[in-house]
Amino acid sequence: MNQVTNLEFLALTLAAIFCGLSFRFSLGYAKQLWSQTYHYNLTFSLLPAITLVITTLIAGNIALSLGMIGALSIVRFRNPVKNPFELVIFFGLITIGIAMAINYKYGIGLAIIMNSAITIFKFVDDYFEKRGKKIFSYSFEEGNQLNILQIRAKNNIEIIEKHPKLNELNIDKKNQVFSYELVFVTKKELDEFKKEVENQTDIEDLQARYGQ
Repeated sequence: MNQVTNLEFLALTLAAIFCGLSFRFSLGYAKQLWSQTYHYNLTFSLLPAITLVITTLIAGNIALSLGMIGALSIVRFRNPVKNPFELVIFFGLITIGIAMAINYKYGIGLAIIMNSAITIFKFVDDYFEKRGKKIFSYSFEEGNQLNILQIRAKNNIEIIEKHPKLNELNIDKKNQVFSYELVFVTKKELDEFKKEVENQTDIEDLQARYGQ
């Protein structure tokens, strides 16, 4: 990295913070509720800036680089990662910080590409869901934050089977039992559908589990 003035370094740091914070909005649009907490917002803002400073300090100094690597090896993320996508976001934030220290265009470009990918995938998912199709399923790790409706019926119920929020269907042919699991982002969506189907005579059991 070429020598920069204090003002230029401040501008790069602010740019790194804004690039990291931009993930809060794209992930919010994608209904990734885990990203909306106070702690994650600070992580998105500070991680690229911290990486930028570290990369700038050790650039061109082999002795300092080795010492810094040894010091940083002591620091680890102690809290468990919820899913691989969260790990990718962290890696992206670190890469943005490194790229900003070398060439800010790369850092900004990576942030734009990642945010665009998140937004486009969500748009495609919504497009197919409105047409009664589903191309993505909810992961097990997201279950703590989503609202789940579990239904057991003695016969197949078409309105449930064709619902876009259907996440899982198990059929026990021996005992003639149909088990459905539907996943909703909001409590309101779950309650509305629950009222719609709870009077179905074929339903034997209906349980709602609300997210945190």
